[in-house]
Amino acid sequence: MSSGQFCPRCGEPIERSDRSLPGNPTGQQATLCDACYFDSFELVAAPDELVVHTCAQCGAVERGAEWVDVGATDYTDVAIEETTEALSVHVQAEEIEWGVEPEQIDQNTIKMHCLFRGIVRETVFEEETTVQVRFNRGTCTRCSRIAGDYYASTVQVRATDRTPTDEERERATTIAQELVEKREDTGDRNAFITEIAEDTDGIDIRLSTTQLGRAIADHIQRALGGEITDSRTLITEDEDGNEVYRVTYAVRLPPYPSGTIVEPVDDDPVLVQSAHGNLKGVRLTTGSRYEADADDGIDPDVKRVGTVGDAVETTVVTIEDEHAVQVLDPDTFEAKTIARPSYLDPDADTVHVVAVGSNLYVLPSDAIETE
Repeated sequence: MSSGQFCPRCGEPIERSDRSLPGNPTGQQATLCDACYFDSFELVAAPDELVVHTCAQCGAVERGAEWVDVGATDYTDVAIEETTEALSVHVQAEEIEWGVEPEQIDQNTIKMHCLFRGIVRETVFEEETTVQVRFNRGTCTRCSRIAGDYYASTVQVRATDRTPTDEERERATTIAQELVEKREDTGDRNAFITEIAEDTDGIDIRLSTTQLGRAIADHIQRALGGEITDSRTLITEDEDGNEVYRVTYAVRLPPYPSGTIVEPVDDDPVLVQSAHGNLKGVRLTTGSRYEADADDGIDPDVKRVGTVGDAVETTVVTIEDEHAVQVLDPDTFEAKTIARPSYLDPDADTVHVVAVGSNLYVLPSDAIETE
């Protein structure tokens, strides 16, 4: 039934069923009849071509001002996602459905054949569109920096009055690698190791940011003890005139790391168990705690006399009393009475002992287990 109005384009009467349908602003009668309305209606607005910048080295995709790791084995999913972001569907359309059929043109080009279906003015409307997605391969900021040996900080691992052991070098390297992997797993593309250089004095770990350098230095110091100092070197100015520095974090490992056996002046031999803040350990004669004065820190007046690596397993002959135990001397195989520390298990059949001078001392069992 006619509404009494006519379409201004074709002059045909406008049916009453056209009133208050999607496409009629504020519920007024339709300006155009359905035929004319659909004649100029576009369900979807889409660009003819999209250019996506990707990194030829790591496969990251540039989105805005950032590079994003997409983890794709090919770029079809990336093309679908980029196309989806670029499309806009008419606001009056309802119950939108769409499908896409990718067509690989060449290594760097995918055509996205898209079919859309929606309801407009209670009418099912379909539209096809094709978007060509072209991949422009270059190098992301991260890969460019890695290729250029870029670094902003260095963690130097050294030791006081000695060189770091192989175990300490390996532990420091592992700490750095694991921390960087954790940062990468959380999406931090700025975190990477530029180089790990070894020499006779220790190792130098060159890193991408100063914050990462500080974090790794702290982790190494907590694990291996010692102290951290830092220094800055001016290398350039940025485009805004701000000074840019490289920072060196020097981790100075303690002279007596955990597992070292030392002999303090006028005191019993001590197994070092910690060198954080000040030297701490256990006396091998009694099992009582030892802690250096705060003023002496990690470098008290002691003499290095061995390590847990020097320990030898031997047989317990008998427990004589609460202060003495008899063991077989591992060199002479004769029974020898030595100090019985409090940590000795009275039911133990064997113990590990270490020689300091002409004396033997029993080591804690957990010291051997962690060696």
